[in-house]
Amino acid sequence: MPIHVLPDELIDQIAAGEVIERPASVVKELVENSLDAGASRIEVEVERGGIGLIRVRDDGRGIEAAELPLALSRHATSKIASLEDLESVLSLGFRGEALPSIASVSRLRVLSRTAQAPHAWELGAEGGERAAVRPAAQPPGTTVEVRDLFFNVPARRKFVRTEATELGHIARLVERLALSRPDAAFRLRSGERVLLDAPVPAAAEEQGAARVRAVVGPGFLEQALPFEHQAGRVWTGGWLGLPTASRAQPDQQFLFVNGRSVRDRLLMNAVRLGYRDVLFHGRHPAYVLYLTLDPQTVDVNAHPSKLEVRFRDARQVHDFVFRAVAAALAETRPGGAEPRARTGPGVEHATGAGDSAAQVVGGGAHAASGGAHAAGTGRDPWQLALAVAHPPVQASPSAAAPAGIAETAETAETAEGIAEGVLGTPVAQIRGIYILSQTADGLVLIDMHAAHERVLYERLKAQYARAGVPSQQLIDPIVVSLRPHELALVLEQRADWERAGFELDALGPASLALRRVPALLSGAAAAAVVHDLAHTLAEESGTPHLQDATDRFLATLACRTSVHAHRELTLPEMDALLRQMERTDRANQCNHGRPSWVRLSWGELDHLFLRGR
Repeated sequence: MPIHVLPDELIDQIAAGEVIERPASVVKELVENSLDAGASRIEVEVERGGIGLIRVRDDGRGIEAAELPLALSRHATSKIASLEDLESVLSLGFRGEALPSIASVSRLRVLSRTAQAPHAWELGAEGGERAAVRPAAQPPGTTVEVRDLFFNVPARRKFVRTEATELGHIARLVERLALSRPDAAFRLRSGERVLLDAPVPAAAEEQGAARVRAVVGPGFLEQALPFEHQAGRVWTGGWLGLPTASRAQPDQQFLFVNGRSVRDRLLMNAVRLGYRDVLFHGRHPAYVLYLTLDPQTVDVNAHPSKLEVRFRDARQVHDFVFRAVAAALAETRPGGAEPRARTGPGVEHATGAGDSAAQVVGGGAHAASGGAHAAGTGRDPWQLALAVAHPPVQASPSAAAPAGIAETAETAETAEGIAEGVLGTPVAQIRGIYILSQTADGLVLIDMHAAHERVLYERLKAQYARAGVPSQQLIDPIVVSLRPHELALVLEQRADWERAGFELDALGPASLALRRVPALLSGAAAAAVVHDLAHTLAEESGTPHLQDATDRFLATLACRTSVHAHRELTLPEMDALLRQMERTDRANQCNHGRPSWVRLSWGELDHLFLRGR
């Protein structure tokens, strides 16, 4: 076949194959056009999963009658005019391909009216063939009807899934679009069913929280931490689901870049790393995260679907988001400024003392450049709720007490005179596993191993970052017997072991000599701990839930050196542990993501015993 120019109809259908993958793609393009047109209310109606009908109605600026034919022409757009515009585009659409692509594979009808026009104008198209523009009845704004999608492309029609599946894709898409613009009302209907109704509240400062509540559900806000972080011209904020509210599937993860909903692996990985040592393995965090940065540093033209973006400095953006998330989650400690998470009738994970839902603050200057964690300073375009606690003071107890539990100056009182903190006053040890504590509000149960493990882990990380973990020289080396592959792994990770306070040498193919050990280890326990640590690291090598090798090493060391079941603690030791928890980052979870404490209020206890009935 000789080289020839393809006919326009075939060109449009080829372009439609890139832009219009399924009915949800049509909804996305049409709703984004409505948002770009300044719409404050958008209604989406679908039938038969979008194959029979997709109707998108808005109250935007509308299209002039003379421009309607151009709107259905390829590469015709009002959003960019030069390469400079493309390099700093802020509109959701800009390629000029959506409407002609949709028109080439459906029966299309566009009705539009500007605010100044006496009436609306209508333009129809079927399979790419346009009719004449004619007058019509329509309030100011635009309505686009798409019927019989893929009627002229049977091969594409075969790949369309069931009506329920396609409707599910549309519903999830509209939810993301509604979250991206809390200042616009959204309504989605399928036949007589209303699948989403998200109005704009009268008070502008409530838009962000109200939209999250309408789309993700009220339960999310009750178990989420609002946050905000800025460095230079890069800003991020939103809500992070508490580690105790993790999910079996990644179905509540929403990312937005400059108001655009994206599915970006770089950002998803950054958030996942921020959760890395507070999330139980196999679980997924829930979050609504907005990222705002200079549009010239983002390429939104990576793919026709515009769901993928590229960053000019991907590593810096990744580290910025990772550090912002990690710093916010560091506040998940007793007394932090996050809401409490319900876990069942009468019981709640004690993930903080506050019950406040997310609040939104409007106006005001943004946080100072480079600020670590600003609370609700509010340049977020969607006026999100951003109430963030101050950074915690790291606990630094003495290593003199067994396994690192120390009586600090604040808690060096008799059992009868112990001062009550957020976690209350310890009264007993139960089954050699739990600490029972009493507060003014109720009872608290603490898993002593999980709690102490986190305290030691955070202390080891801080010491490691400064100059290495304090250690003690042994007069006589301790010899530890290991399996050959375990010894090989220890020697391979020698630098991590040394910064963690060990000095070691191989004595043979299966023997290790310890000449220095961390100060928190007694000489008698060092051999058992090292043997256990080497065995655990060898088993976890390659598939740990903690991604960083050094953190994994320190977490395992903390786990093996913390108090274990049936270790009897005195009341002062229990109190010292509780006070350390209150000053330790991420102390609501152990290193593996398990909750470290729960609270039962007096009211819940009264309810259990039917008191006051």
